[in-house]
Amino acid sequence: MSPSQTSGPVLWSVDERAVARLVLNRPQVNNAYDGALIDGLLAALDALAQVETLRAVVITGNGRHFQAGADLGWIDAVRQASGEENVRVSRATALAVRRLNAAPVPTVALVQGGCFGGGTGIIAACDVVIAADDAMFSIAEVRWGLTAAIIIPQLSDAIGMRQVRRYALTGERFGAAEARRIGLVHEVVPAAKLADAGERMVEHLLANGPEAIRQTKAHALASAWGDIDDAAFDQLVNAHAAKRRSAEAAEGLASFAEKRAARW
Repeated sequence: MSPSQTSGPVLWSVDERAVARLVLNRPQVNNAYDGALIDGLLAALDALAQVETLRAVVITGNGRHFQAGADLGWIDAVRQASGEENVRVSRATALAVRRLNAAPVPTVALVQGGCFGGGTGIIAACDVVIAADDAMFSIAEVRWGLTAAIIIPQLSDAIGMRQVRRYALTGERFGAAEARRIGLVHEVVPAAKLADAGERMVEHLLANGPEAIRQTKAHALASAWGDIDDAAFDQLVNAHAAKRRSAEAAEGLASFAEKRAARW
């Protein structure tokens, strides 16, 4: 029997072709991430790394939305914890995206509905992204007085610094067609065809030499923004954690909880 995880915030299984399906599974909160989802993603990546024959990973979100960024209620609770706990949380979140980015096998993300904040970091860390035509995107952290520091390297690889300088500063929402234009997604299909498009992409990947794919991806990543050293990684983690504990973040998260405009 193939290994699998069939309950919890991150589900995964491996089929007879050695293709893994990884599902973000908090549909009641639009798959917003919290500590349990981050830990689940790291555990899934650990388990899949042990599958020696693994050929590809397909990532989806359960429910109406792919991934709606951070669970802001959880973020506010973390903000009020110790500095050490804030750094630990930022490090775990950054590590999950970093490890996904560096996965030795191809990764395919299938995006429907909302893909906000950290969700854009997840898809920027994937090799191929296909979006439903109803998908919406935003790099939204600045709206709440936070920063997207830990996903900036992956976003810079995906859409380029010029587009990061717009969308990570405005926090504005944009649709699937714009996401394709700037390079955040590769293909847009009708929502009903999303799974089929993903399967077609997997078939392309399986037709190729697995070691050739592994080496090609490694060569590409060697010249990427996301290929940062440990010191630069630590700097991003510490800055991300420190901003969460700022007075500006406190006001931004309060404005979300109180459903009002922030008083900047």
